[in-house]
Amino acid sequence: MSLTCQVQITLDNLTKEKAQTIKKALEPDNVDFPPGLSLKVENIDNMVVFYFENENNLKKLISTIDEVLSHVQMSLQVID
Repeated sequence: MSLTCQVQITLDNLTKEKAQTIKKALEPDNVDFPPGLSLKVENIDNMVVFYFENENNLKKLISTIDEVLSHVQMSLQVID
């Protein structure tokens, strides 16, 4: 049995510049994901939207979300 989990996280109330900076800061990390794990990042006006998807390994999904949000927090601290 295959289990697929999808998670969407939206960061809003950002300036367009901050939203774009966050997306650009994460682009180098958004490569070479293990099979079954994916991340898509979009800028929509003053928001950054993260779409995570994983098959069969919820621990890997949770650790990936944690790592991405840590990078976001660090990016926000640097650009503020």
